[in-house]
Amino acid sequence: MKKLFLLALMALLVACSKETKHVNAAYYWSTNFSSDSTMTAFIQEQHISRLYVRYFDVVIDEHDNVRPNATIQFQCAMPDSVEVIPCVFITNESMAKCPDNLDSLIYQRVRQMNSTHDIADVKELQIDCDWSQRTQKTYFDMLRRLRGRAHADGWQLSCTIRLHQLAMEAPPVDRGVLMMYNTGDVRKMERNPILDLRDVQPYLRHLDKYSLPLATAYPSFEWSILYRSHHYVGIMHDDDALTVLPGDTIIRHEVPLETVLKVKEMVDEHLPNANDEIIIFELSKNNIQRITQNHYEKVYHP
Repeated sequence: MKKLFLLALMALLVACSKETKHVNAAYYWSTNFSSDSTMTAFIQEQHISRLYVRYFDVVIDEHDNVRPNATIQFQCAMPDSVEVIPCVFITNESMAKCPDNLDSLIYQRVRQMNSTHDIADVKELQIDCDWSQRTQKTYFDMLRRLRGRAHADGWQLSCTIRLHQLAMEAPPVDRGVLMMYNTGDVRKMERNPILDLRDVQPYLRHLDKYSLPLATAYPSFEWSILYRSHHYVGIMHDDDALTVLPGDTIIRHEVPLETVLKVKEMVDEHLPNANDEIIIFELSKNNIQRITQNHYEKVYHP
């Protein structure tokens, strides 16, 4: 009887441990941060405890210089209930012309923005870059310097990992976020470029031996893509000026819940810990209102 009791207690402790370490999170990628009752209620109802907030991009300007761009404007304070992780997107072209002090420029700018907007208790900085073999050494060297700065302040450094990068050397950071979106080619009209099982499957075999701890990000957005004579023109946004001509084709893509859950199951088969933290991309009023609460609950469910 005592042995059965101990076994039951151990099972309960394991179950509780698994439940408490699960994190619901979201990316916020707009150039303006504003919150209303809809977003506040969503964060509370879905138990979101972590927000990955894009602070700015690093791009090449018209004079061929590396500079910040599209800096976020904070229209209101960040919710007290969430941990904020600043994110910086770096174009691969910028890494090809990376100045030696890019790590310092990024770190100082993030810290200044935290101070200006009263964003306290930051514990992590995340870098998003679709690096290539050509830029890998420069990018990794920059990350090593940036990680040193972050660690000196007690911060962690993370970065995004795209599917094709799973077959490459892992970057020198503390952890990664596996991007389970934008997995396909927007030029192929017959595929869903946001997430398609056929695009995912070939890469997952690399997960089993990947050396970085991972969280996983899943899509909650839609795209309307404009094609002309079966050729890709661009992704349509509310604020852009893509001209639609007679005979053009617009294809609207979103990812069914069944596809997200199947991919989530596939990740579990190769690296279950990667779903201990689930991040949706992205948090916006439109996505909250467009997708049912039940959808999010099933995606977030451990």
